[in-house]
Amino acid sequence: MENMPKMKIGIVAVSRDCFPESLSVTRRENLVKAYAAKYDAEDIYECPICIVESEIHMVQALEDIKKAGCNALCVYLGNFGPEIAETLLAKHFDGPKMFVAAAEETSANGGLIQGRGDAYCGMLNASYNLKLRNVKAYIPDYPVGTAEECADMIHEFLPIAKAVYALNNLKIISFGPRPLNFLACNAPIKQLYNLGVEIEENSELDLFEAFNKHADDPRIPDVVKDMEEELGAGNKKPEILNKLAQYEITLLDWIEEHRGYRKFVALAGKCWPAFQTQFGCVPCYVNSRLTKRGIPVSCEVDIYGALSEFIGTVVSDDTVTLLDINNTVPADIYNEEIKGKFDYTQKDIFMGFHCGNTASTKLSFCEMKNQMIMARSLPVEVTNGTLEGDIVPGDITFFRLQSTADAKLRAYIANGEVLPVATRSFGAIGIFAINEMGRFYRHVLIEKNFPHHGAVAFGHFGKQLYEVFKYIGVDVEEIGYNQPKGVLYKTENPFS
Repeated sequence: MENMPKMKIGIVAVSRDCFPESLSVTRRENLVKAYAAKYDAEDIYECPICIVESEIHMVQALEDIKKAGCNALCVYLGNFGPEIAETLLAKHFDGPKMFVAAAEETSANGGLIQGRGDAYCGMLNASYNLKLRNVKAYIPDYPVGTAEECADMIHEFLPIAKAVYALNNLKIISFGPRPLNFLACNAPIKQLYNLGVEIEENSELDLFEAFNKHADDPRIPDVVKDMEEELGAGNKKPEILNKLAQYEITLLDWIEEHRGYRKFVALAGKCWPAFQTQFGCVPCYVNSRLTKRGIPVSCEVDIYGALSEFIGTVVSDDTVTLLDINNTVPADIYNEEIKGKFDYTQKDIFMGFHCGNTASTKLSFCEMKNQMIMARSLPVEVTNGTLEGDIVPGDITFFRLQSTADAKLRAYIANGEVLPVATRSFGAIGIFAINEMGRFYRHVLIEKNFPHHGAVAFGHFGKQLYEVFKYIGVDVEEIGYNQPKGVLYKTENPFS
């Protein structure tokens, strides 16, 4: 995957000066060994210069981990810890940070007399001091553990840290205003700046000019060949590949010329109503190819959709897609293919659909086709360029981060699955199943004013996404999820 951060977490052990420093040293060494034994040792860096007991030590440790190239921090309480120095370390470190603490061991030197560290107590003071200093830090569900358990916590922090770091180095490039009658994707951009994300909004006329300048680009034949290999027998519209290759090269060049000082980029593109007649194709297949490479491209200038896709890509380290929460599943399909075979009611299932923007690797089969909805009012030849097929069955996470009409930052997350059931429909589409989806649809998606676009990560990443949203400042009251049966939403009628 391109366009992705590589993280190195600096592990800095701290010690209260009235506790044995050796306790923190030994526990830090054991933690690093435990991580290296189970995970990639390149993920972490052991700060060897000192155990942080004072503000001077804090400065020394900070300089050391910066020099080592660390872009995330783990403050490790080997014992009670110095609440001022350890939280100043977090305050002055520019990047995502976490706090974990050592559990006691009677087998250690000194047992529970000279070898007791009281980090269980120290974590309380650390969290209090972080709040005093307005410092955000990730603290695991149960942040006290053995070396092996703390290693697991650090590994769980890795995708969270990647997402937080990536957002602070992201630019979203958009083309054109939202299409007419598409206010759902028109959201206030102020929250992007609050998240540390840059936004570059362009006219689609600028993009059209750049596209025309790439008409005879010598790279086009190689891109066409790559498309042919990817599509194989699904290459049903070979006549459109030259235009699609021209458009793909245009976008990639635009990214390099406009990324500025930002390390990572996502795109929000225009795809109708004038795109087809002017560019002579639809961009869906190109969007899927860039997204597969790790450069998410949302449809219909959905800026927060692109943002959501990017977060999902970083957290899952895999291709994502953006789909409409689109249509119900007919009763005959439910009764014939789902009822009695899967533990879902008809209200738990729906079809997630988009015209053809899902990567070939996330489709059970694929064919290059034209956009059927657009072709109802336009010549077929200008609507070519979608990638159609049923989405691969398996675990998914449906989610979105959004600034809603009131300029609040909100999110939703729901783990679910794509069922191995033929859709009998068109586009990039799948039958999605989420427990208690009917209630979730009404009391989160509708009640909280979310648009119809949702990002899809392939796997269950609800836990990681929830922590990312918390870390970046989404109020936990504004993170919706599918409540289990029997647990009411605030707006749910208890007498229903």
